[in-house]
Amino acid sequence: MYKTIVDVEGMMCENCEKHMNERIEAKFDVKGVTSSHKKAVTEIISEEKLDEEKLKAEIAEIGYQVIEIQVEPYEKKKFSLFHK
Repeated sequence: MYKTIVDVEGMMCENCEKHMNERIEAKFDVKGVTSSHKKAVTEIISEEKLDEEKLKAEIAEIGYQVIEIQVEPYEKKKFSLFHK
């Protein structure tokens, strides 16, 4: 699994966040997407690495600009009552 962190310019409100999330969910095979206009970031969880050029193009098409993309391995946190 991978976590893709996209620094985005142009999101101004919660509707922008929703617009971004819906576009990414529609165009890519992802497990989850969250966006924050206050932090100017979108985080994407996916099984496979995303095509960064396609990601930039899709984001540009809806009116936002990608500043930077970072990809890191993602491991789902396991829940434990005993904190082991």
